[in-house]
Parts: sequence; C-alpha cells; structure tokens
Amino acid sequence: MGRYRLTIGDKTFEVEVLAVQGEQARVLVNGRPYEVTYQSLAAAPAVAAQPAVVRPASPPRPMPPAPPARPFPPAAPPPEMPATAVEPGAVSAPMPGSILDVLVKVGDRVQAGDTVVKLEAMKMENDLQASIGGEVKEVRVSKGDNVSVGEVLVVISGG
Repeated sequence: MGRYRLTIGDKTFEVEVLAVQGEQARVLVNGRPYEVTYQSLAAAPAVAAQPAVVRPASPPRPMPPAPPARPFPPAAPPPEMPATAVEPGAVSAPMPGSILDVLVKVGDRVQAGDTVVKLEAMKMENDLQASIGGEVKEVRVSKGDNVSVGEVLVVISGG
C-alpha cells in the first residue's frame, strides 16, 4: 500500500503499510511486522488527538532507553587506557584496530603531522600522525598487531 522512511531524532525507520482495515493497519517496521491502531488527525480535534496504540504482531522488541534529560558529565578515561597515552609525543590508537604498517623506526626524525603508523579499523585505513616533531624514541607495535583504544604505538621525543 505504501512505503515510507521515517526519521525520529537520529534514528531512521523503513515502514511499509501492508493492509488497512478501519482504524487498524498491518505494517512492517525495519522488516518486523506490527499491528497498529491509528486515528486520523483531520477527523479529531487537534487537542483531543490520542497517541496511536501499537501492538507487535510478534514478540515485542525492547524499546531503547529514552535519551537523558541532561547530558552526562564527561566520563573518566577507561582504566585499561595506559597513563602514557597522554604524554607529549605519544601516538596512540584512537580506536581498536590492526596495524597495517609502521613507517618509522627508533632513531628516525619526524616532523609534526608526519604519518608514523597506518591503522586498519572498521575496514578503513587510518594514517596516524606525529603530534610533535622530534626523534622516535620507542616503537611499541609491529605490522599485524591488534591494538586497543588508547594504546601507545610510538613515542617521539621533542626537539
């Protein structure tokens, strides 16, 4: 009968109306069947409009929690994140992934912005760059290593 894409906040739903009988309809929402009761707003006064009643045709799916009324305060760094990840000159993994290539070795001189490591994460190649110029003091990973968020990969001494 009709297909629609509904966006509510940051969530998008694919809705297909399969059948309508009176004030009831059978719909698919993201491929899951539901029986819904609806009321035309044109037929009822705007202030008296009742929300639609939704009954799942199959076992109900848990609803996602409502967003908080106020934003949460910033979270502390996870405990598994090494303390050295915040030291100047440390190049850390911004996300979990696999090391595709290490482009520097101990003793190399680099400039701020030089790519020092290539990280594959979520099927994308990411160039990780030196935040400061200086000499490479440590290389803590090798090609093929799996790394965690915040793990220090390379340490550069400024100067």
